[in-house]
Amino acid sequence: MTLAVAAPAPAAASTPAGSTAGTELPASLPEKPADYLIGPRRALRIADTDPTVIAERAGRGKLTAGVEAEPVGNWEVGYFDRGEKVILVLVDGSTGEILESWTGVQVAWPMARGREGQFGHILNAPFVWIPMAAIFFLGLVDWRRPTRIAHLDLLVLLSFGLSQALFNEAEIGASVALYYPPLLYLLARMLWVGFGRRTSSLRPSMPLRAMVLLCVALAVFRIAINVADSGVIDVGYAGVIGADRITDAEPIYGDAAFPQNNPTGDTYGPANYFAYVPFEQIFPWSGAWDSLPAARAAALFFDLLCVLGLAVLGLRLSGRRLAATLALAWLAYPYTAFVLQSNANDSLLAAGLIWSLVLFAQPLARGALLAVTALTKFAPLALAPLYLAGDRGLLAAPIRPRLRPILLYGGAFAAAALLLLAHPAIDPGFATFWERTIGSQAGRESPFSIWGQTDLEALHTGVKLAAVTLAVAVALVPRERSPAQIGALGAAVMIAVELTAEHWFYLYIVWFLPLLLVAIATRPGEPEPFAAPEAAPAARG
Repeated sequence: MTLAVAAPAPAAASTPAGSTAGTELPASLPEKPADYLIGPRRALRIADTDPTVIAERAGRGKLTAGVEAEPVGNWEVGYFDRGEKVILVLVDGSTGEILESWTGVQVAWPMARGREGQFGHILNAPFVWIPMAAIFFLGLVDWRRPTRIAHLDLLVLLSFGLSQALFNEAEIGASVALYYPPLLYLLARMLWVGFGRRTSSLRPSMPLRAMVLLCVALAVFRIAINVADSGVIDVGYAGVIGADRITDAEPIYGDAAFPQNNPTGDTYGPANYFAYVPFEQIFPWSGAWDSLPAARAAALFFDLLCVLGLAVLGLRLSGRRLAATLALAWLAYPYTAFVLQSNANDSLLAAGLIWSLVLFAQPLARGALLAVTALTKFAPLALAPLYLAGDRGLLAAPIRPRLRPILLYGGAFAAAALLLLAHPAIDPGFATFWERTIGSQAGRESPFSIWGQTDLEALHTGVKLAAVTLAVAVALVPRERSPAQIGALGAAVMIAVELTAEHWFYLYIVWFLPLLLVAIATRPGEPEPFAAPEAAPAARG
C-alpha cells in the first residue's frame, strides 16, 4: 500500500556532493518546499543523530543518503548500503523532530510500520473493538448449552485480534505467526463439518426481536463510524481509478494505466472495476487520492449486499431466526467492520459468494455468480469444482440425471467469464492482463506470511498441492451434502487457498467468513439442500 509519494526533487546548485557524519551525500538535494521551515541538509544532519542510524552505520560503515520531501510535510531520509535502502528516517519539515526510523522490512513496506489509523481508524480503539467483539460472542451464545463447539469457533474467529494487536505495534514476525493457528483450526473444523461429522450448530438464545433490533443498531453504528472516521486504502482507490478508465474507454491494465501513487492498482479482475462504475459516475474521481467518496459509497453498498444476502439465505434455509443469526454475526464481527472502515473491495467478493449460495439450487445463476466473483479477486476460482458438483458429489450415482445441471453451470460460468474478459482481451490484450494480475500476484514477495519471512519452499509447495487436491476432492465426496456441509467445504477450500498466500492480511477473513457462518449456524442434514421448492429431484444441481 502506498502511503506517501515523494515530491519532485529539482537539483539545488548550492549543494554539491560531500559527506556528513559518516554519510555520503547524493549528487544533489531537493529544494526546500515553501511550507517547510528546515531544509534537506539540516534534515539529513538531524537524521544522522538517530540511534538506529548510528547503530546501523557502526555495523555497515559509510552509507549513502537520499532525501525526499513528502506531501504531508516531512522529509524522508533514506540510507543505502550498496544500492539497497536499509534505513528510513522521517523528519518533521517544520520542527525538525524525528518522527519515525525503520530498518528491515518496514523500510520497503509502509503498512508494516504500525501507523495508527492506517487500517480501521476508530475501529482499532479499545472502546469500539472490545464492545463489538463482546456483542459478536455474547449475542450468538446459547446460554442453555454453553459448551457447544460453535462457541469455540466464535472465540477463534475473534483470536485474529491477537495477531492484529502485534501488527499495530509493528511486530510483524510475531503477528504473522499468530494468524496461522486460527486459520488451521478453522480449516480442521470446516473439514470435520464438511465431511459429515455430527456437530452442534450455533443457536443463540437471544430473543428474535432483540436480535433484529441489535442488527439495526449495529448497521447504523457501522455507517456512522465509516462516515465519521474511515480511510480509503489503495484497494478502494484502485477500484475508482479502474472505473474511471472504463467510462473513458481506456484500458484497465498496463504499466502506465494507473497513476504513480497506485502503480499496481490493476492487479484485480475486471469485475472489480466494473462494480465501481456506478459509484464513480455518481461521485466522479477528482484525479487525486483524496477522500474518494465513490470508494466509500461502494464499500457501504457491498457491505449492505452481504447483510441482505445473509438474511435472505437464512430465510431460505431455515427461517427468520437463522436469518437474524447470520446478519447479526456479520454486523457484529469486527473484521467485517475492518473491511468497511478500510473501504476495501473484499466485501464485494464476500457478497458474490453469499448470493451464489442464495441461488445455489439454480446451476445457471450459481455458475455466473461464481465467475463474476472469481473475476473480482481470483481466489474463488478454487471453488469451481465444488460448485460444479452442486449438492451431490460427482461420485454419487446415478450421474446421468445431473449432466444437464452440470452443463448449465459450466456454460454459465464460461459465458460470464468470457463476457468480463472481453474488455481486457481487446485492449491491452490477454497477455498483459495475465501479467498484471495473476502473474504479478503469483510472483509477489511479501513479509506478511511465513513463506515471505523464511525459506520453506518445499513446505510451501506441499501446502499448495494439498490446497489443489482439496479443491478437486470436494467435487467428488461426500456424495450427499447439506447446506452446512457445502458451506463448510467451501470455507475449507478458501482457507486452504489463503494458507498458500505469500501475502496475507486481515481483510481476507471475509473471503471465507460467510461460508463458515453457514456451516456453523445451519443444522447438518436439514433443510433440503438448497433446493428450490419447484425443483424436481433430477434437476437439482
